[in-house]
Amino acid sequence: MKEKLSSLSDLAQAFGKDLNDISTAPKNDDNSLVYSTDTGRIKHSKKSAKITPNDGFAKVRRETKGRKGKGVVTITGLGLDSKELKDLAKKIKKICGTGGTVIGEVIEIQGDKREVIKQTLEKAGFKVKFIGG
Repeated sequence: MKEKLSSLSDLAQAFGKDLNDISTAPKNDDNSLVYSTDTGRIKHSKKSAKITPNDGFAKVRRETKGRKGKGVVTITGLGLDSKELKDLAKKIKKICGTGGTVIGEVIEIQGDKREVIKQTLEKAGFKVKFIGG
């Protein structure tokens, strides 16, 4: 192969490729693309997470494992979608006067406020079970 390759098509032919088959356009399934000068801002559709069906009971448990001895109360088994779960967590945090978060389908409230949480969940229409000690 002593001949000089002067263009991209010569290079493609040297490797047995057809230049028309090589696409330089970005793929539509690229989730890392945020903005393109051709089309502007790229909006990706969010996949809705499946909601685990509940058995009619909100399970309230006190946990300290993995939190350096700090106690949190976890609430599971509510069977709500993420928006409703975040709204309920916000309401509980405000009533308890503590912090907390929503991780997956679990609400974590800082501190040991199980009785206040039980009353709040019962007012919201849930049956409550205490799990563990």
